[in-house]
Amino acid sequence: MVFVGCWAHSVCMTSAAAVAPGSATTVGLPDPGEPVPTLAKPTVALFLGCLAVFVVTVWAALTQGLSPWVYMPVNTAVSFAMFTVLHDAVHYSISRTRWVNALLGRLTVPFVVPYASAPLFGFIHIEHHRNTNEDLDADPDAWATDGPWWQLPLRWLTIDGWYAAFYLKHIRRRSPRELTETAAIVLLFIGLITLAAMTGHLLTVALIYLIPSRIALGMLAWWFDWLPHHGLEVTQRENRYRATRIRIGMEWLLTPALLYQNYHLVHHLHPSIPFYRYIKAWKRNEEAYLQRDAAIMTAFGRDLTVEEYRVWRELDSTLARMRPVEVPAGSSASHAEFHRLPVAALDRPTSDSVAITFAVPDELAERFRFEPGQHVTVRTDLGGSGVRRNYSICSPAGTGVLRIAVKRIPDGVFSSYVSEQLAVGDELELMTPTGRFGPSLDPTARKHYVAIAAGSGITPILSIVATALEVESDSRCTLLYGNRTRTSTMFRAELADLEARFADRLEIVHVLSGERGASAYHGRIDADLLSAVFADQLPPQGVDDWFLCGPAGMVETARDTLADRGVPTDRVHVELFHVPTAEPTTTGVASTVTVRLDGTEDVVAVEAGQSILDGALSVRSDAPYACMGGACGTCRAKLVTGTVEMDHNYALGQSDLDAGYILTCQSQPTTPEVTVDYDI
Repeated sequence: MVFVGCWAHSVCMTSAAAVAPGSATTVGLPDPGEPVPTLAKPTVALFLGCLAVFVVTVWAALTQGLSPWVYMPVNTAVSFAMFTVLHDAVHYSISRTRWVNALLGRLTVPFVVPYASAPLFGFIHIEHHRNTNEDLDADPDAWATDGPWWQLPLRWLTIDGWYAAFYLKHIRRRSPRELTETAAIVLLFIGLITLAAMTGHLLTVALIYLIPSRIALGMLAWWFDWLPHHGLEVTQRENRYRATRIRIGMEWLLTPALLYQNYHLVHHLHPSIPFYRYIKAWKRNEEAYLQRDAAIMTAFGRDLTVEEYRVWRELDSTLARMRPVEVPAGSSASHAEFHRLPVAALDRPTSDSVAITFAVPDELAERFRFEPGQHVTVRTDLGGSGVRRNYSICSPAGTGVLRIAVKRIPDGVFSSYVSEQLAVGDELELMTPTGRFGPSLDPTARKHYVAIAAGSGITPILSIVATALEVESDSRCTLLYGNRTRTSTMFRAELADLEARFADRLEIVHVLSGERGASAYHGRIDADLLSAVFADQLPPQGVDDWFLCGPAGMVETARDTLADRGVPTDRVHVELFHVPTAEPTTTGVASTVTVRLDGTEDVVAVEAGQSILDGALSVRSDAPYACMGGACGTCRAKLVTGTVEMDHNYALGQSDLDAGYILTCQSQPTTPEVTVDYDI
């Protein structure tokens, strides 16, 4: 069971009109229309072809006396092409089945950097995406683009040395398992080279393998780093459309020679699509990219303005402009109300949890719209009589998909029923979405959101992160997520896919308490661990909003730790699993309470010590409520007349309180007459 609360008020609306072409405030990331394929057959074919060529040339060199002037250039080309397979594997672009990417990444890295591990290369490359055109301390590929012109060829040939230095600088952020794999590969490489030297074969190995891979590495640094980025002072975080360029002209040569990296900008905008789809994605969204003043250069090094590009391509500049970004809006219902919805799909994020997707009929679509971070209440007799449970919505807002996740708890009547008996087609009564946990999204915003979650606390966070990345194309997110083991981590694959899709703007830090070696941080999310994360990679001063969701102990610890570091309380938004049990702290007075709900008024006598919700339910059984603990905010109403005292408040932010809202389940009258309105 998930109780929901928050300490901030968020209001979402639909953005107004499209922004004028060329305006710096044009927002939104165009849809590439190219999802990750089930299997990227051209990429796999490239790998198999390169492998076959390498095997043949090595065989010919060792047994047929093939000249080094033949096999060295061929193996250089093999190493160069293998990088593209490794590159797509790092971005999980080869297959939706993640182990396929991991396998091909490990099989190709020896052809590119023989003494490195695939996870090491992946870390280096993703850091480049996140920090493109920053200084050397942040962007490892700046080594290939900075410095005097006469140094550049040497820098290209030695970029792996800088990569090693960069990796050692950030070694605390890497998991023990990754470090062990990397150390083993380095030792294996040293051992094989030593063996080759001792047996008199070092020159042969160098000619067939080491020298070609070194030449290819220099070419890769030149073509994949310098050509797309040199001379661009804008960073990825400042303007992603001006941090990387495309090159046009002579595409009959550049496209195959660069393996589509002449459209490198498309890769930085949409890192999860495979290399051979870059041009198709560009053509699909050409006008949208041009509206954002994309960086364009000719094959001969001349910068083009957008208008010059249009003339070059003979484009019609009156084409339809990009649609404005739509920010998800909440339910149109004036107050929370129940409706019966059928179960459309059931999935298992982990062995002890079930994700339920509901089929929302068209006539209820407006009422079941939701903002990221909201929740629904389930009311049913399935699994028990009068069951009423609160669950956060875990699907991205604005998609039209309504999905919750139920984690089985010991002796949980409803969670056990869901785990064992619930079937597609069954109907559950769902309350329209409520809650105010998520951020106020603005397509023009440029923010850094950080979420700290544990266990099933990921459910609202998943919706918040996915929606924020989609709506605010210049904002970035960091997720610190605690679990026992990798297998007990809810939505792990979905989070990994999200991280691959938004490689430059999303970083996920897993914390495992019951499994050593699989993550950089081991243990529970406590004050010491948070201090280590803040020191290593996440200075709190650079964060705009924090979202904390999980057990009360973790949430309280995280909030206190942030407060100790001077983070303003209005930037820390809280949602709890369970509300701590506590006795009422107020006694109230006997009062006549007027309840306005669904356009009608009812008057009820509320005794001293009784909550307003108790009184409301005695005359209106449809009065909205869920947790009864002051956490979910479902019973929120506006205090029109009179005064009350609230025992506990885990749901309303200061703006709600200032506007006169109360939690009726926690409020006791302190004046003889009180009026509350659920419809406002």
